[in-house]
Amino acid sequence: MQLQSEQNGVSARLKLAGVTKEFPGVLANDAVSFEIKPGEIHALLGENGAGKSTLVKMIYGIMAPDAGHMMWDGIPLNVRNPREARKLGIGMVFQHFSLFEALTVLENIALGMDGGLSTKELEIKVREVMAAYGLMLDPARIVSSLSVGERQRIEIVRALLLNPKLLIMDEPTSVLTPQEVAQLFGTLRQLSGEGCSILYISHKLNEIKELCDNATILRNGKVVGECNPAEETSKSMAEKMIGGSLKGIAKGNAREFGDVRLNVVGLSLPKDNDFGTALKNIKFDIHQGEIFGIAGVAGNGQNELLGALSGEVRVDEQAIELHEISIGHMGPNRRRKAGLCCVPEERHGHAAVPDFSLSDNAVLTARHRQGLVRSGMVHSGAAIDFTDEVIERFGVKATGAHALAGSLSGGNLQKFIMGREILQVPEVLVVSQPTWGVDAGAAEFIHQALVDMAQAGSAIVVISQDLDELLALCDTLAVINEGQLSAPMQVQNASIDEIGLLMGGVHGEAA
Repeated sequence: MQLQSEQNGVSARLKLAGVTKEFPGVLANDAVSFEIKPGEIHALLGENGAGKSTLVKMIYGIMAPDAGHMMWDGIPLNVRNPREARKLGIGMVFQHFSLFEALTVLENIALGMDGGLSTKELEIKVREVMAAYGLMLDPARIVSSLSVGERQRIEIVRALLLNPKLLIMDEPTSVLTPQEVAQLFGTLRQLSGEGCSILYISHKLNEIKELCDNATILRNGKVVGECNPAEETSKSMAEKMIGGSLKGIAKGNAREFGDVRLNVVGLSLPKDNDFGTALKNIKFDIHQGEIFGIAGVAGNGQNELLGALSGEVRVDEQAIELHEISIGHMGPNRRRKAGLCCVPEERHGHAAVPDFSLSDNAVLTARHRQGLVRSGMVHSGAAIDFTDEVIERFGVKATGAHALAGSLSGGNLQKFIMGREILQVPEVLVVSQPTWGVDAGAAEFIHQALVDMAQAGSAIVVISQDLDELLALCDTLAVINEGQLSAPMQVQNASIDEIGLLMGGVHGEAA
């Protein structure tokens, strides 16, 4: 709850006036002005590439504006680095994790604390925060053993330990369960009631409507409007962001499926470390033209299942069949040649190499199906042509095929990765978190591309923590919990209560 006495008559905690930032060929922020009051939860809305991330990086001291100025409690804000920002009371939870995988949870948190506490004292504080906010983790665990959802908790705990006066949250719920989101919102409302301002960035507009007091809308680096989210619908806010109308997914009626394209029978896999999840007798099949969804809370075997399906982890030869050919023993390259492509959930470092150009990233997965390598040599012209086609058809905001993958916003990189796999026209596409961190317009585009792909005859597996996404997109749905997969159910007949019970650990027949 925001403090009304502070909101009325008290100067802004943070005020931006004419803030501008330009990169070669891109005007990221164009004279941006808005303000946040003490205790206010303020949303920053915009499509991917609208300038949101650049703006918050300037507030946090990662980069400096080229023009304009910022005020902090009525005093000019000129932070030269994040450490200075943190000293002022500005905390930030990034969309992409700034974690060292070889270190423990506690060691990673310590790196963001700027010293002052012994390891024992810090561990005590960390455990207190985790317990208070329901963000439980073992501080001694190695980060490389954690799921994406668990890694996000580290970032949130690290920010809360700073007792911030302004907390910037960039897509903080993208990998959280509905229960975890509810807990986080309770925490944010408590912080707001204590006078902490919150700048909240999310593509989940239903969250904005539920949580935020005000919203500033960016488009192409400019402020194009403000609104009270409580008085808007998710659709109206999305249309303000994109400057146009949303059509919704056109799935067509009376869809008919063809022959079985992918058959998984008795897929079991022991966990590869003490913190992994073993797969237990996974069974399902997918037909030509079908979209099969797999729901579940993070860390219940989704990554292990993707690894087994993609070929990154070899399994029993007979456990996976691709149009009646056993492929369990094949690696990723042979599976791609046979017609199975995959998109992992982590785009930086797994689905794409940030320091490689987009065309080089295209070669990594499309070289065989698109003929990008000839006689053992990369055919640069073909790679650039294919990359340009992905950029054009999927509306990727990039300077061209030679742009580094790491230079793209998260959502634009996701569109590129999805486009790279979809345009290879595989017989089967397995994709994890297809619209993670993607704005409403881009999500609609990706969803429609998947539907069109299915209608053209491909079979698609969608692994997602976004239940709304699965219900809107899929024909058939199953739930994974502790490495076990429930019996498939038709989405049109699915019960939310039943799905929730399965996600919570009810195995076997539906309750």
